[in-house]
Amino acid sequence: MTHSKEKPKRPYSSILVDGPNRAGARSMLRAVGFNEEDFKKPIVGVASTWSMVTPCNMHIDDLAKEAKKGTDEINGKAVIFGTITVSDGIPMGTPGMKYSLVSREVIADSIETVAGAECFDGLVAIGGCDKNMPGCLMALARLNRPAIFVYGGSILPGIHKEKEVDIISVYEAIGLKSNNQIDEQELCEIESCAIPGPGSCGGMYTANSMASAIEALGMSLPHSSSQLAISKDKLIDAYNAGHSVVKLINKDIKPRDIMTLKAFENAITTVIALGGSTNAVLHLLAIAHSAEVKLSIDDFSRLGKNVPVLCDLKPSGRYSMAQLIRIGGISPLLKTLLEKGLLHGDCLTVTGKTLRENLENTKPYPKEQDIVRNFDNPIKANSHLHILYGNIAPKGAVAKITGKEGLNFVGEAIAYNSEEEALKGILDGTVQPGHVVIIRYEGPKGAPGMREMLAPTSAIMGRGLGKEVALITDGRFSGGSHGFVVGHVTPEANIGGPISVIKNGDTITIDAVNNKLNIEISDDQLTKRLKAWKKPKLNVKRGVLAKYAKLVNSASLGAVTDADV
Repeated sequence: MTHSKEKPKRPYSSILVDGPNRAGARSMLRAVGFNEEDFKKPIVGVASTWSMVTPCNMHIDDLAKEAKKGTDEINGKAVIFGTITVSDGIPMGTPGMKYSLVSREVIADSIETVAGAECFDGLVAIGGCDKNMPGCLMALARLNRPAIFVYGGSILPGIHKEKEVDIISVYEAIGLKSNNQIDEQELCEIESCAIPGPGSCGGMYTANSMASAIEALGMSLPHSSSQLAISKDKLIDAYNAGHSVVKLINKDIKPRDIMTLKAFENAITTVIALGGSTNAVLHLLAIAHSAEVKLSIDDFSRLGKNVPVLCDLKPSGRYSMAQLIRIGGISPLLKTLLEKGLLHGDCLTVTGKTLRENLENTKPYPKEQDIVRNFDNPIKANSHLHILYGNIAPKGAVAKITGKEGLNFVGEAIAYNSEEEALKGILDGTVQPGHVVIIRYEGPKGAPGMREMLAPTSAIMGRGLGKEVALITDGRFSGGSHGFVVGHVTPEANIGGPISVIKNGDTITIDAVNNKLNIEISDDQLTKRLKAWKKPKLNVKRGVLAKYAKLVNSASLGAVTDADV
């Protein structure tokens, strides 16, 4: 029986199943489990990113079943359907990584396609790996039907020599091995224990950054971003999402009622306080575009002036997401930010309540903890995410600078036209202290696909050069990257951006105080180099990469593929 005396709302599915002329549709739906009463209920699509491709998603089928149960038990009718995922951690450093950011668009397109075709009244979307989350949110924003996102949850850390390890530990161990600081046996030991089971990478990398941003945005239930993948809490979260989406349908609360500019500001503020991934810039811009909210990279600078980095989390910090979960997750942080006037408490969320109401009974962190700092003792007084401009990046670049590596870097360029070339140069010792490694033709169009530079940045850290070598790219970074790194350089090399004409030996200045990124040559010299530049041929002519290269826009706009940007 319905929990409301009102007739359940079915704004989309009624068109699909009501009346004699829809007998064909009903006949097919009976075969997949509908009975006569189900045709009177709101139909909820449960978008599952389950896959055995990656540990991030290997458990999501169980969460999808719980979400279905939650919907069915409150007089809705759930239909589970699948979409893709690709791993980021597995193909890292190979041509396979070109498909990672592309998968965000495929996920968004596929969820939109299924939900639109099947006339779902509402949606629960469940994601684990990095591109699942923004892909799901982009689809929910486009469709603008009552919806909730469920995060698949964080992985438990592995243990090596009584210390916690994760996937980033493995990539950094490769650098240690190349520098003869560990042997092959120890590399194998780290490799073998770093990933103990299901869940997303366990630091404040892209998955946990985006899950936290989505909770602050109001599109997931409280605590969804701060639960272990294999916990009972995560199963309950999925069940509750299925239950709650029917309430959203009956109240007619839609994603764009929730995803306002104020809500995006809450998400950005939360990512900064957590010390989150540069990918959050790219993805929040893309989600905002889908929601028709005007958000720009400069909003990150505007908000970042007043928001400190408070959380001592990996990759640059000491603690894992599992340890943050043990002391209360992100809810106490959100409440503190709200009390300091840094969050908009009046923003609506998927609970049907405001953010302030959701946080009303939240308890503070235990006194004896140093994972989350107080405002009078921040890790950094303002944002670690810097939007840089200059003659290398006239339309902007994104730097992740915590201050631990300093706030300025002046060095000598050593330029590579691919990630593979750069990685070889780092591991064989060609890259030396004082170098600024330039990795270009890895942007959205140039790669195509905007690969993450985790392998090169981890190799730099593994060789002990984190404070002595900087890296600049028109590609992007894994949330696990740290050091003096600047990505998302726009315009990218493939369309003749200035990064394409940097030469070995050029002096490069990275200034994270004044947010400048420059090559120290005259305007006339730069103009002459750009005039002499020739566009390289794209190495793909067919298929999804070619299509993506043709449609994708600048990283400074979120690397979206919509025609109206």
